[in-house]
Amino acid sequence: MKKSNKYIVTAAFPYANGPIHIGHLAGVYLPADIFVRFLRRKNKEVIFICGSDEHGVPITIQAKKENTTPKEIVNKYHFMIKDSFTNFGIHFDNYSRTSTMIHHKISTYFFKKLYKEKKIFEKVSEQYYDNEAKQFLADRYISGKCPHCKKKDAYGDQCENCGSSLSSDELIDPRSTISGSLPVLKKTKHWYLPLNEYQEFLEKWILTDHKKDWKVNVYGQSKSWLDKGLQPRAITRDLNWGIPIPFPKEIGKVLYVWFEAPIGYISSTIEWANRKKIDWKPYWKNKNTRLIQFIGKDNIVFHCIIFPVILKACNLGYILPDKIIANEFLHLENHKISTSRNWGVWLHEYLDDFPNQQDSLRYILIANMPEKKDNNFNWTDFQRKNNTELVAILGNFVNRSITLIQKYNNGIIPNPGILSIRDKDILKKVRKYPENIGNLIESFQFRDALVCFMDLARLGNKYLTKEEPWKGLSNQRVKPILYVSFQIVGMLAQLSDIFLPYTAKKLLKMLRLKAFFWKKIENKEEILCPGHVLGKSILLFKKITNEKVEKQLKKLNI
Repeated sequence: MKKSNKYIVTAAFPYANGPIHIGHLAGVYLPADIFVRFLRRKNKEVIFICGSDEHGVPITIQAKKENTTPKEIVNKYHFMIKDSFTNFGIHFDNYSRTSTMIHHKISTYFFKKLYKEKKIFEKVSEQYYDNEAKQFLADRYISGKCPHCKKKDAYGDQCENCGSSLSSDELIDPRSTISGSLPVLKKTKHWYLPLNEYQEFLEKWILTDHKKDWKVNVYGQSKSWLDKGLQPRAITRDLNWGIPIPFPKEIGKVLYVWFEAPIGYISSTIEWANRKKIDWKPYWKNKNTRLIQFIGKDNIVFHCIIFPVILKACNLGYILPDKIIANEFLHLENHKISTSRNWGVWLHEYLDDFPNQQDSLRYILIANMPEKKDNNFNWTDFQRKNNTELVAILGNFVNRSITLIQKYNNGIIPNPGILSIRDKDILKKVRKYPENIGNLIESFQFRDALVCFMDLARLGNKYLTKEEPWKGLSNQRVKPILYVSFQIVGMLAQLSDIFLPYTAKKLLKMLRLKAFFWKKIENKEEILCPGHVLGKSILLFKKITNEKVEKQLKKLNI
């Protein structure tokens, strides 16, 4: 990854049609959070941007389900999502929403500029219409059999079974999701972005400039679109909910959500800058700024094809993404997570059911992160990993070390005196962990980075078990063992904030230690110096009981 001191990190805007679930966390928000935490520890200037996506058909569908208005739906779920992130320890510099005036203003400005410069065009075409509901059917209001995998209930924009991006006219046996009736074709006017005119630009940017440094799934899916040849795409829809196009006579026409939602990254940044009373342009219009985007794999085309074309076509000097990171899907109990089918582990419910155990879920989701292929979450595995890894490895090592130093040295880091060859070898290994973990995070290998972190705790446990300081050793030997053990504990405290922020706070408080910048962690010979007085012992993790797991399985009717 190119070096820079200024970063914009964006996380895909979640739809405000339901709560956040574990699939969202493992796919987008935890990897983004780990990366931002790492950058901040590296003393980089970084802004972390997100917000609620409050337009599009999923919002109106949910409003119909709950017998209410789209506005009430987005208000309900925006605040639920925002609070869930905060309570889980994911802190954005700005968490906006696409219903804000500033977002409407910026989005319509982009549209008007493209229209004025003749970079979009009008076209009348036939689109599906529901005679019973008396409305045109946008992507998610129409379903049918997928032309690729032949699975029923594919939507007009995507098949959730095989992941293929679709257009409604490709569906076999299409039906209206509103009335269930057979739709008819009816003429309507829309505005199109001629993606085909930017084929050469995208081929150079993606296939040449980023062939070697993008994730395989992101590069592969983008290449597949380019290989097929890009076609013009409509950037307006016939809907009553959304951002109206800036032509007063065109009633019932709104901006397509995937035209305006990515612009939300810019409007959210501007909102942040206005609040801080600083200029936003050095972020989005500085070629030395790195834009890193974390998204779901079903959003690859919009972030790699459509959004870059919008930025290029507007010609306003905006930077393009340096990296676009997309994970695969996380399943629940071997079935695909679905908001519409209420099949998921919802973050706000987890936080209620497992108070003060945010890091237990963070740990399991990072350990099971679907970085290269789809992965699975199940409650039995959650219990096992919590109890046999967090409690029995990390928690156990810290507890053993605290107990020993309180017993043999009154809770004070001893002067080690003469270190054995093994002691020196252990300390040498400990000092390599920040660099190893940092390299893995910079290459977006978050699972391996967590394994490396836990290996440090394993190293500590093995060291104590081998040395057995409780077996009546001389004071001269006990002191170096305690000293070495607490260099490991101290290093774990410094590194844990990247993955387990609530655990890090407990550890740092227990050790009476401040968090260091990464460079200091890498170069410091001693994390805890002789004579340093430790604080009171704090329980790091609680065991997950069978009763707790059974309660969660009962929720799923398993």
